Amino acid sequence: MGRGKFKGKPTGRRQFSTPEEMLAGTSSRPRTFKKEEAEVEEDRSDEESEESSEDESDRKKGSQSVIEIENPNTTRPKTLKARDADMEKSTELSRREREEIEKQRAHERYMKLQEQGKTEQARKDLERLALIRQQRADAAKKREEEKAAKDQKKIEARK
Repeated sequence: MGRGKFKGKPTGRRQFSTPEEMLAGTSSRPRTFKKEEAEVEEDRSDEESEESSEDESDRKKGSQSVIEIENPNTTRPKTLKARDADMEKSTELSRREREEIEKQRAHERYMKLQEQGKTEQARKDLERLALIRQQRADAAKKREEEKAAKDQKKIEARK
């Protein structure tokens, strides 16, 4: 017979005791499970306390007592106090950070050589600049000559 979309748990449905059953004491479930468990633990602890009192402080929960492994996922304190920090210890940079610093230093060196005119590009730029200055000087000289010739013609035309 079909049970529908959702199947029930194999343990069955939950059984709830009514307040009347609890007061009457006819409930099938124990009224205080923790009290019964505590009584059982007290009996055990009496026996163990006689054997050794040191084991109680070392007792661990669950499988920790069986397996002694440090969990790599546990968080460690990230903040250090100034007095605890080791000043002599140098922090190693990652590959990307090192490459970025090297790139910046190489660029600075290149720019320094560029300013001094020692690189090929700087030489070409200086040659081009010298050529442009020469052309401008020639053009200015030519304009001066033309202006002088024009003035000369005006003076001759007036006479």
